[in-house]
Amino acid sequence: MPNWIKTYVRWVEAINRRVGRVTMYLLFVIMGIMLWSSASKVAHLPANWTLETAQFLFVAYYLLGAPYSMQLDSNVRMDLLYGRLNPRTQVAWDIITIFFLIFYIGVMLYGAVESTAYAFEVGERNPTAWRPPLWPIKLVTCIAFFLLLLQATAHFIRDLATLRKVSI
Repeated sequence: MPNWIKTYVRWVEAINRRVGRVTMYLLFVIMGIMLWSSASKVAHLPANWTLETAQFLFVAYYLLGAPYSMQLDSNVRMDLLYGRLNPRTQVAWDIITIFFLIFYIGVMLYGAVESTAYAFEVGERNPTAWRPPLWPIKLVTCIAFFLLLLQATAHFIRDLATLRKVSI
């Protein structure tokens, strides 16, 4: 494999590792917000921002953690047949199916970019009492899909290297 491809794979995986590790701590922020929400209800203080903030952060947690999950190979698979294959056949199967994933992520990224652009243009807000702007979470969605697309291509390159018995 050329050095620039090895550098690309290492660069993408380093970014997704860092983003994934930082994203893990969002769970504690979500827990703190939900704790505040519970305490404010007991004290009869209005806190109409807590549920939506927790939902937005959970979306960020889920989507930004996806590339790291893919990198660690901890994503969910149907092991009914896949687990019975030998490792080389599994890699070959991964090479074939990654194209479907890349296409899907590309479509999702296109839709996310369009939706984010619309949110910026019209100042889209959530139709609730708090009415937060929607562009921040939509921008996070775009970033997450972009990172997932990069990780899928890096995964594809790693699988090709494994199949060709070349190290990266």
